[in-house]
Amino acid sequence: MVYTTIQVSEETRNLLNGLKEYKRETYDELLRKLLLLVPVGDDEGRYTASFRAKIFGGMLDEKFGRKHRLENVEKELGLK
Repeated sequence: MVYTTIQVSEETRNLLNGLKEYKRETYDELLRKLLLLVPVGDDEGRYTASFRAKIFGGMLDEKFGRKHRLENVEKELGLK
């Protein structure tokens, strides 16, 4: 397996360390678990990467109390 380096702030690293289940858990393992929180699909099939990114954005909006008009969400998702 090929590994790469990513830059994160010390604050982000500390937040990631606080989420580890065990001391020697790698950041790769931790990030993969976090990514699994965003659904990959449903009964109708797999979601596209852009749709998953929008779901993730919506999860963050909900977490931080940001509101969106239904008409704008439907338009953004291509439902109208």
